[in-house]
Amino acid sequence: MKRYFITGIVVLIPVVITLWVLRVIVTTLDQTLFLLPPNLRPETLFGMNVPGLGVLLTLCIVLLTGVVAANFLGQRLLTLVERLLDKIPVVNSIYSSVKQVSDTLFSSSGQAFRQVLLIRYPHADCWTLAFQTGIPQGLVATHLGEPHLNVYVPTTPNPTSGFFLMVPCREVIELDISVDDALKHIISMGVVEPRQKHPPKKI
Repeated sequence: MKRYFITGIVVLIPVVITLWVLRVIVTTLDQTLFLLPPNLRPETLFGMNVPGLGVLLTLCIVLLTGVVAANFLGQRLLTLVERLLDKIPVVNSIYSSVKQVSDTLFSSSGQAFRQVLLIRYPHADCWTLAFQTGIPQGLVATHLGEPHLNVYVPTTPNPTSGFFLMVPCREVIELDISVDDALKHIISMGVVEPRQKHPPKKI
């Protein structure tokens, strides 16, 4: 009886958590429906709320924004908006900081979260997984005295919180595993083993 109960828990927990996360995402994205005029909302058109329409609307907004921003006129408009935001106190600092982070994370030429690392943390006798986010620049780099890497050390089981560290390159081991597998390893508290991205060739 105890074995069946534990087996049921093991099976249901991932399913329940997955459904809960999806529900939170869908519910959050459905809030974009409030951007529509009341007469165009699902409860008016269909007489009831239709879960998931907000997700489609969000995807359409993101796609349309990308299309507009990719052409010449869109880039000019974006430049004007950025200049306007740059003149507003407080807003300019928030926007510029968020833009720098997003450009770094999502740029195809950037190195943020492209490489999984093994570093010593929180002390010399312990190791943990980390993600490279960049290389120290400017005044910070001049005070370090040797090459360092900017790394993000996620916490378990919630990898969205963590610590930012600057670690000497000589103390870093690059791992041949994907970021997705590393995140699964962290979230599972080491239960799910990461796979090697490029398995050794058989001789």
